[in-house]
Amino acid sequence: MHSDSGRWGWWRHRLFQVGVVLKGLDGLLEVGGGVLLIVFGASGVGRAIRFLTQHELSEDPQDLVAGWLVRHLRHLGEDTVHFAIAYLLVHGIVKLVLAVGLIRERLRVFPWALGFLGLFVLYQVYRLLVGFSAGLALLTVLDIVIMGFVWGEYRSLRREA
Repeated sequence: MHSDSGRWGWWRHRLFQVGVVLKGLDGLLEVGGGVLLIVFGASGVGRAIRFLTQHELSEDPQDLVAGWLVRHLRHLGEDTVHFAIAYLLVHGIVKLVLAVGLIRERLRVFPWALGFLGLFVLYQVYRLLVGFSAGLALLTVLDIVIMGFVWGEYRSLRREA
């Protein structure tokens, strides 16, 4: 247990662990998504979107979510898919590597994690300014909270070292 093992120290450490594990799982899902895009390509994405939405659209042709998916994702170009593959793989692998280093309490990983999370937050804020999304806003707030826990854990570990 860390030197600041009071009640808040214990909770902060647990919340840090939960946040890092969630980021690691998110990274794993991104890598999986990138691999699926490699395997199925742009035409496979279009077929999957049609398959996944056909039942919903047959019941309700005005369904907002299914309609949005069909309009925006069924005709993905190869360039868009290649960008998505690169983004998902790089983003996911970085998250996985950093999550493992943070869970193992490798001090040299903490500044890297804070830097990458900061870059992700800046990009997310840019995306929010271009077009607001409640989901992205929530993700941005969660990333900032996780950054706070990473910073607190880093300070605690440095005091012990």
